[in-house]
Amino acid sequence: MRIPNLIFFAGAMFLSAVAGSLVGPRPALAVAREIIELQRDVTSLLQGQKEIQTQMTQDHTVQKTLIEQSGDTVNKLNATMSSLQKSVQDVQANSGARLDTMSTQVQGLSDNLEEIKSRLGKVNQQLVDVQNAVQSIDSRLAGGSPTGAPSNSMPSGGSPSPTSSLSAPAGPTGPPPSADTLYSNGLRDITGGKYELARSEFQDYLKFYGETDLASNAQFYLGEIAYSQRQYDTAVAEYDKVLNNYPKSFKLAPARLKKGMALIELNQKNAGVKELREVVKRYPGTEEERRARARLKDMGVAVTATAAH
Repeated sequence: MRIPNLIFFAGAMFLSAVAGSLVGPRPALAVAREIIELQRDVTSLLQGQKEIQTQMTQDHTVQKTLIEQSGDTVNKLNATMSSLQKSVQDVQANSGARLDTMSTQVQGLSDNLEEIKSRLGKVNQQLVDVQNAVQSIDSRLAGGSPTGAPSNSMPSGGSPSPTSSLSAPAGPTGPPPSADTLYSNGLRDITGGKYELARSEFQDYLKFYGETDLASNAQFYLGEIAYSQRQYDTAVAEYDKVLNNYPKSFKLAPARLKKGMALIELNQKNAGVKELREVVKRYPGTEEERRARARLKDMGVAVTATAAH
């Protein structure tokens, strides 16, 4: 350090002065004055060293306090970050469940719109048929009733029977609801969260109208109902029926996506990842592909296949 060096230098000067006074003939008063000045300088240096040591001690204390305060701040920040991370994870989990529910509802509303369009077309055709039937009846009435006409074609009151063109009444059980009614009711109930009722309606649709264009939709919604109720085993089986039994269905992409997500929920990660990668590969540019990529990214899994078949 500089202070000991200065002290050593001052001592050397002091000794040199004493030696000089002993060797050379210098006045005693001058020698005494130099010795006093050297003593004063040494005293000042010692005082300076003491003040520096005191200042260093104070600085060390302040630094120690700051380090302790910084450590406490870092610990508090770590605790806050852990709490925020947990909150984000909870929000992501809840958001994922809500997104799945909203996705099901949006698909239901979309299919409901398509069904309404289809029903409007059928209603228009029925109106045309009714108009043709009315015109036929008017023609027959204008031409008069044949002599051998059955008695139920013209009641005694002189007016045509309103039920003469209807078929015979059904048996005690009655016919099943129409395909339009069953499908529309199923969509209404699944979007309203009435899953058990919707399941029964879609099952009836498949039972009575399993060969129609909307049969694959009904099958897909059976999987959606099971997924919403966290019955993932059942959901996988229902989605498989869509994939295996309806190769031309436009529900193939969402069925494969949801099957992969259900498998992941069942802790069958490898199988689930395989299905999600198939979605990315088979259906590029779709909403299902985007969701599959996002899920794989969240899982830290690379998307290795991007080309479409």
